[in-house]
Amino acid sequence: MANTIELAKKYIAMLDEVYKNASLTAKLDGAPELAQQGANANELIVPMLDMQGLGDYDRNSGYASGNVTMTNETVKCNFDRGRMFTVDSMDNAETAGMAFGRLAGEFIRTKVVPELDAFRFASYCGKSGITKKEETLNDGAAVLAALRVAITAMDEAEVPLEDRHLFITPTLDGMIADLDTTKSREILGRFASKTLVPQTRFYTAIDQKDGHTGGQEAGGYTKASSGGADLNFMVIHKPALIQFEKHVAPKIVTPEQNQDADAYKYGYRNVGIADVYKNKVKGVYASHKSAG
Repeated sequence: MANTIELAKKYIAMLDEVYKNASLTAKLDGAPELAQQGANANELIVPMLDMQGLGDYDRNSGYASGNVTMTNETVKCNFDRGRMFTVDSMDNAETAGMAFGRLAGEFIRTKVVPELDAFRFASYCGKSGITKKEETLNDGAAVLAALRVAITAMDEAEVPLEDRHLFITPTLDGMIADLDTTKSREILGRFASKTLVPQTRFYTAIDQKDGHTGGQEAGGYTKASSGGADLNFMVIHKPALIQFEKHVAPKIVTPEQNQDADAYKYGYRNVGIADVYKNKVKGVYASHKSAG
């Protein structure tokens, strides 16, 4: 049993590395030191800062007194997904571990990461108070104009200039590239980074399949059948997000413990949160097509 526990722990670093290399939203992950584990496994504790504004200075009484409040708020993880795999019995745990490493790496690249990215974008779009605009962008000039509107909206809402990240479909980015103008370079230069997101990960809402109900056995996700729309682009101010993710240590069941077959069983589970601070909703801007 001890060997399988150590084997499971050994692959956490590998899984994290695959995730960071494949995910389009990993750059938005919050600093681990900012979140503490809550009382329950699906909870996190994040800091919330609140302070009062300026008041008049009086020559006799001096400064108007004020308070700065730092509170720790418990938030519930809204992403909790997993899958159990069966691999035929092998000579020893080491050989089985290598098989699991290959299986898990491919699983994360092709199944976990696309869904996690799609879930995050959809979660931010679903947050009340963020700025959303429905529009059809037919050429590069229209895309640039829409980006200018997004930038101005954030500027007017006093969203800090630094750490704004642009996520955009390859199709729309290609329209901008075709222009090859000083104006396009100037507008794109306003963002800390630009990330191309395939349309298959870029929706305002998604439906997640449970993996066992009839018709949903394959698992994964699709664009929401009700109200889901293709995203054109999103501008996200990283500090506005509550985004934390962790790979739970894989569960490994040996052939000796497996009552169903002479095979190893590997359970993978991913728990995380994708949310927006309620006082920073203007740090998320989404441009999307009409639903359907």
